Parts: sequence; C-alpha cells; structure tokens
Amino acid sequence: MGTESARTGPAIAARRQHTALLLTRVEDAITRMRLDGTPLTVRALAEHARVSATFIYGNPRARALLTSARGTAASHATARSAAATAQAEASWRERALNAEDALGRAHAEILTQRRRIGELTGTIRDLESPLSPGSAQRITAENTTLHHRIRQLTDEHRTLRERLAAARSASRFLDRRVADLEAQLADHIIQAT
Repeated sequence: MGTESARTGPAIAARRQHTALLLTRVEDAITRMRLDGTPLTVRALAEHARVSATFIYGNPRARALLTSARGTAASHATARSAAATAQAEASWRERALNAEDALGRAHAEILTQRRRIGELTGTIRDLESPLSPGSAQRITAENTTLHHRIRQLTDEHRTLRERLAAARSASRFLDRRVADLEAQLADHIIQAT
C-alpha cells in the first residue's frame, strides 16, 4: 500500500496544482470580463479563461466564482440603473422647470403682442377715416411736387453721370499724352548723353 500512495500522491498534488492554476485563470478572466463589460456566461468565461466549459460546470469553486460574479454584476447593473433613473428624473425635472419658465415668458409675450395689435388696430381705424376735401387737395399737390422733384433729380443724375464719363475719358487721354511726352523726353535725354 505504501508504494501505491507513493505513486498517486504526486499525481494528486499535480492535479490539485493544475486545478488551482485553472481557478486562477477563471478568476482573472472574470475580472477582465467585468472590466470589459462582457456578459458572464459559461461559454464566454471558458473561452476567456482558456478552460473547458466542463471544468466550470464540474468544479464547485469555479461555479461559485461565476455565481458570485453574476450576482455582483447584477447588483452593479441595478445600481447603474438606479443612478440612470435618478439622473433621468433630474433631467426631466429640469426640463419641466425650463418649460414652465418658457411658458410664462410666452404668455407675457402674447399679452404684449395683443396690446400692440390693439394699438395698431386703433391707428388703422384713425387712418381709415375719410379725408376732408382740403386734405385731399393738399396731399395731391404734395404728390405732384414730389413727382416733379424726382424727375428733376433724375435729370441731374444723368447729367452728372455724363460729365463724369467725359472727365474719365479726358483723364485717360491726358494720361496717354503725358506718357508719350515722358517717352519723348527720355529719348531726347538719351540722345543728348
């Protein structure tokens, strides 16, 4: 019996050491999967830890690690969900307050616009009242005077444009003449030297 335990002892120790190594891989894979946000399934854990799914199903410690990790992930998900819900409620509350404020401003603007419309309506009614015969004659006379003035200004504008065009033409002619004279003068200076 001593020889049989001498042979199986090292095998059992090696098996325990290999199981401990596989459990360490499983723990490391669970940590990485939590950080990555990868769902904790047996197949995914087996792939990340480079162990077989049978090992995870068959080893009570590996199953306990997976169950614990799933529970922790679920509690973190619940906490994140609660935080997101609280943040959403705060956001909606802020939006509701902003909407109420905007609604109050809109009502004030509507009242201001209604008052202005009332004032303008009164002005229109005042303007729609019939003109007296003297007012109509005066407005017609002013209108005729303005038409004459417009014609006069249009004629003056046309005359000024024509004068400007003539002045530009004369200026171009004189510029050419000055350039010719400068060229002749330069030729004369060159011949004199």
